Amino acid sequence: MKTFILGLVLTCSVFTYAQDTTIYQVPPRFENCKETDNNQLHNCFNQEVYNIIYSEFKLPEATKADYKGEVSIVFEVTKEGEFKTIYVDAQSAALKEETIRVFSAFPKIEPATYNGNPTFKQYSMVLYFPLNEKNKPTNLPTITASTENENVEKSNEIEQLTVLQQKAKQEFDSVQQSMLKYTNKAYSSQVNIPFSHENYFRFDQDINRVGTNSHTASKPYMYEDVSNYYDFSAENDALKKDTQTWAGRKLWNEHLVQLQGKDYWFTIDPIFDLQLGKDTDADFGSTYNNTRGLYVQGGLGRKLSFSASVYENQGRFAQYFNQYAESLKAFGPDPAIIPGRGIAKRFKEDAYDYPVAEAYLSYSPTKFMNIQFGHGKQFIGDGYRSLLQSDVASPYPFLKLNTKFWKIKYTNTWTWLKDVRDEATVDKAFRTKYIANHYLSWNVSKRFNLGLFESVVWENTNDRGFDINYLNPLIFFRAIEFETGQGAGNAILGASAKYKYSDNVNVYGQFILDEFSLSDVTGGDKSWKNKFGFQLGAKWYDAFKVKNLMLQAEYNQVRPYTYSHNTIVLNYAHNNQPMAHLWGANFRELVLIGRYQKDRWFGEAKVITGVRGFDVNDGTDNFFYGGDIFGDERDRPSDTGITIGQGIKTTSVNASAQLGYLVNPASNLKAFINVSYRNFNPEAQTLSVFNNSTAWINFGIRTDLFNWYFDL
Repeated sequence: MKTFILGLVLTCSVFTYAQDTTIYQVPPRFENCKETDNNQLHNCFNQEVYNIIYSEFKLPEATKADYKGEVSIVFEVTKEGEFKTIYVDAQSAALKEETIRVFSAFPKIEPATYNGNPTFKQYSMVLYFPLNEKNKPTNLPTITASTENENVEKSNEIEQLTVLQQKAKQEFDSVQQSMLKYTNKAYSSQVNIPFSHENYFRFDQDINRVGTNSHTASKPYMYEDVSNYYDFSAENDALKKDTQTWAGRKLWNEHLVQLQGKDYWFTIDPIFDLQLGKDTDADFGSTYNNTRGLYVQGGLGRKLSFSASVYENQGRFAQYFNQYAESLKAFGPDPAIIPGRGIAKRFKEDAYDYPVAEAYLSYSPTKFMNIQFGHGKQFIGDGYRSLLQSDVASPYPFLKLNTKFWKIKYTNTWTWLKDVRDEATVDKAFRTKYIANHYLSWNVSKRFNLGLFESVVWENTNDRGFDINYLNPLIFFRAIEFETGQGAGNAILGASAKYKYSDNVNVYGQFILDEFSLSDVTGGDKSWKNKFGFQLGAKWYDAFKVKNLMLQAEYNQVRPYTYSHNTIVLNYAHNNQPMAHLWGANFRELVLIGRYQKDRWFGEAKVITGVRGFDVNDGTDNFFYGGDIFGDERDRPSDTGITIGQGIKTTSVNASAQLGYLVNPASNLKAFINVSYRNFNPEAQTLSVFNNSTAWINFGIRTDLFNWYFDL
């Protein structure tokens, strides 16, 4: 048996030794190399490659004729015999493009073979400029000679690893060299246009022309939407100053940092809001605001955009504004909430320190839909004010879904809000509540737009948190409110409309309904349940045939107890500030605005006058008269006879004039001087409601990214 096994092993050894272990590798062959000896094929291949490059290569116009340099190339001859560039490294994009073009013009040749089977082969070379016989390389060293056969020699594996190492070492340079000239990619992206009334005035007429299918109520807009009607790039070019220095370009024309690659872009700008002023009614020397920050925006691919703005602020404002800020004080040691910004701590003896951060991600999975998640503010309406959803409160977390098709735009917004009053805290923590809004905009005709609005406010009752019932983007909130209990939510209904009389004139309006009882509405006894408000307004563009002059008139009226509720936190508010009109409820208001722009100059004149009703709260009369939306409806003085202005009737006038200059259109940096006058005249005075008349002048420079509302 042992003899048999030994014989079998010897037989196998002889058989194995008899196998042909030669591996035949043949380089690719040009037509001119077919008759060349195998030992000389490599040199023939090299010569043919260089001859084609020498005859085909055309130095780009952007490259000087006496250019001296080099281009590194990694290319492959595929198993089909076609040339394919894998990597090109050059000092300019034009040289790279020309190199790729030349290799794409190479003829198809016979591929390399491995044991008689076609395979691919990779090469590297360096072209030295100027191209001439002196610079012709003597050989083209192989980087890889990989085949699809699993028995590739180990030496080839080592060479392939070298390729990866070389590519890795050149990766940073290739990223740097792939940068493109910045081409204002923001203007066609899903980035939001920062919402300020002055900013939006510049293109308001264009998106409101008769025949457009635009939807103008839900703000902020995305650049992508407005670019269909307004050419941001053309305006940017028209406003550019002729300056050649880097500092001059960054000051007058460009973002501080602006980078763009093939599939991405981003910009970085400093934020400034540096103001100095004087309030004639104040018992301190001067007013000021000192804001420094950073504004970043960008895009990754065609569907994802982002933006972030971070502010560090210290300020002391007009006396009436400081007093209002301190009346909004949150639970805890901090003395104030700066209206529209956020909670402020004390800075020095009589000023405030109030950090603010806003940011969002914007994603468009299809051309019909955009999803945004972030921390910021929203606005619904065509006027200066909104009775549906406004931007007067502090920023808050939100999730927004915009769906646009046919003549419809449907906006769903879910927000996370805080009630920060002493009486609303739980275990010394601010109380969380939620608001879900639906807004349907329908262009009924080329002139008429109709909008329908619904909103519901709820809190974490029974530890339900963010109620999944309100995530449904199509369902009616009123039905859900009934199902979850009368005290589980506060639903509000509304509508808006706009009619384009011409390209230069349009009229608009809103209606808000907080409670509906048909018998009370028709009873004629002015029931407290008649909780509604309305807005009527008109805009006249190119007024009196003066180009870029816009005149606007707007009337707003909201009855007492609108937006309030008998449950402590189910009011329509956030951080002690209304989510709709700045004045809350129980008021009438007339707004007159004129705006004008010419090149980089702009001006604004504004007059706001109105009647409001305030609570007395003097120890003898503690009724809730319906103006402060945080009041309890059960504390009303009566069920009927409810009128606007009840309580302490107060008339007020806010007038202002502003002249400004757009320093940098890219970052929206503006220099301005503003003069305002405020007269606040209550029929009776209390500790919180008192007569005040003041003039306030201030000037400064400001990155205009949001609305400041000083017309309290």
